[in-house]
Amino acid sequence: MWELIERNKQKSLTLFIAMGACLILLGYMIGITFFGEGGAFYGILTAGAIWLVLSMVGYFSGDQILLSVSHAQEISRDIHPQLFNIVEEMKIAANLNAMPKIYVMDESAPNAFATGRKPERSAIAVTTGLLSRLNRDELQGVIAHEMSHVVNRDVFFMTFSGIMLGSIVLISDVFLRGGRYSTGSSRRYRSSESEGNNGQAVFLLIALVFAILAPLLARLLYFAISRNREYLADASGVRLTRYPEGLASALEKISSSNVELNFANQVTAPLYIVNPFREPAERFIGLTSTHPPIEKRIQILRAMMHSADYKSYQSAYSSVTGKASLIPAAALNDETVPVKKVISEPPEKPKSAKEQMREIGDLNRAVNRFAFLTCVCGLKIKVPPDFTKSNIVCPRCWNRLENPFSKTQSKTTLNP
Repeated sequence: MWELIERNKQKSLTLFIAMGACLILLGYMIGITFFGEGGAFYGILTAGAIWLVLSMVGYFSGDQILLSVSHAQEISRDIHPQLFNIVEEMKIAANLNAMPKIYVMDESAPNAFATGRKPERSAIAVTTGLLSRLNRDELQGVIAHEMSHVVNRDVFFMTFSGIMLGSIVLISDVFLRGGRYSTGSSRRYRSSESEGNNGQAVFLLIALVFAILAPLLARLLYFAISRNREYLADASGVRLTRYPEGLASALEKISSSNVELNFANQVTAPLYIVNPFREPAERFIGLTSTHPPIEKRIQILRAMMHSADYKSYQSAYSSVTGKASLIPAAALNDETVPVKKVISEPPEKPKSAKEQMREIGDLNRAVNRFAFLTCVCGLKIKVPPDFTKSNIVCPRCWNRLENPFSKTQSKTTLNP
């Protein structure tokens, strides 16, 4: 396990340094363009200062920013006891000292992600669509995958890489806007100048081209960091659950959904277990892909017949992708982890689209602190937290129920 984490860190650090070099070079080019040869230092200093400030914000508040942007809300055990039980099981299996906080996103699309700068301050966020569509084994597979991102320190590097990408995009955008302004001004006051000005114009053109290409290059490096981690999180996740089919089935259901996340963006997309944008490139390993091909991930998991350890995953990975190395040799010498035996039960009756939407709606209301009252006639009444009338009339039997949100609240009674 530790060998796997160290190799993961080394690969991420290499890509992280490459993004840093891109940021410094961008600052260098901009400094020379605006201030001449002596401005290189100031350009690098400005770029570094912007990155340092954003990194400090990302380190101390990056997880909360990501959760806020994703419209995730922290929930209590009462809202979804099964989810809390599964997270606790995976926390024990992963030998974490602290329980990750649990968040739910009011989204019909099934998906999930993890965040946090360290295992002691981590969070796992899932959508209401995921909770309504997956059974317990499938949900456990998803949580194990996200827990593996926390254990492997993936979320720390992804947060900082996202901050680096944001810095490059910000500096490039400011420069390009300033470049358009300075170009327009120069046309108004153009006059014949010395050859030195012609050289400056050529250098400005080079800087403009690099300012356009730098964000694209940084985005490709950021996506590469994400792709490298998904296979490893799958391998670590099935080791925690000892049931590869659970995660395979979950990935199949998530990828088959035609609903896209409303609050995902280009920075948060690599954090999710499956690409939330359903890009065509998702089916292929390409430079613009945020995730490995979902079909190959599923094939690898289903090729693990008798054991759920790293050696079995490596063998299946090599067979499906044709690539020899994914997991370091030291980690392959780990103990054998047998696949758990699942007691055969009658298959669950698939939920209709109407039942799924009703369940998603109830989950969303529970996350938003609705109260659920059950009348004696069996009707469930959903009360929003801003409803303050003292009594609620059942529309079926006309009984009166006391509103728990009323300021004159007393013990709940039913009146004929």
